[in-house]
Amino acid sequence: MTDPRHPLDNPARSALTGPHAHLAERRGRVLRYPADVCPFVALPDDPDAADWADAAALAGAGGAVVLAAVDTPTPPDWPETFAAPCVQLVDERVAAGPDPEAVLLGPVDVPEMLDLVERTRPGPFLPRTAGLGTYLGIRRGGVLVAMAGERMRPPGWTEISAVCTDPAYRGQGLAARLIRAVTAVVRERGDQAFLHAASENTGAIRLYEALGFGLRRTTMFRGAQVPDAETVSWARDAAPARPGRDTDAASGLPEGPRERVG
Repeated sequence: MTDPRHPLDNPARSALTGPHAHLAERRGRVLRYPADVCPFVALPDDPDAADWADAAALAGAGGAVVLAAVDTPTPPDWPETFAAPCVQLVDERVAAGPDPEAVLLGPVDVPEMLDLVERTRPGPFLPRTAGLGTYLGIRRGGVLVAMAGERMRPPGWTEISAVCTDPAYRGQGLAARLIRAVTAVVRERGDQAFLHAASENTGAIRLYEALGFGLRRTTMFRGAQVPDAETVSWARDAAPARPGRDTDAASGLPEGPRERVG
């Protein structure tokens, strides 16, 4: 039977069971990215007590569980660290194309990328996030002043993320140019671009809509902290047994205007 759910309804799970499956760390039905790549944990659409116990085991006592673009509430005994309403936008008519100033960023550029992220706070960007896809940047005087790249990759889709510009260079349209350039890369691969923005970040949303992105849905990014080890142990023991539970973890690796969820 064909699954009627859209890949973007649970994008982290779609990515980790699809193009990013080689990155997935798994316990039972729960998947996550490696902790230094991306903070997202992917639960099934109908998580039960066993799934939350597995998420806790993956993250560890006191660890963070971050859910991306799903409306799944966290258990009442898990301290919630944030709940951010957001919009999910998809490429409808972006005038995509290469940018003459955009340069391809790679491993050697990661320290500069992390420094730019620290100054601009576009959203989660970790030491190995750049390995998720193509990242493009613009330099001025040899200094990286703007960048954008790819994050989650559900089948047929690629998320544009980590769009950021040094405050001294804002107002020059650098973010818009990089979004068009990354969208061109996404299309060349045969995917369709999408992105997320905090619902309160109306400036970023206006920019995205002006570029040709359209609203697909509203949703949530949510974070919670795993309870203490005693609570986690109790939850795991109380969780119903599920045939064929996989408890192995396997992973390998060969995020402007406040895009601040994405």
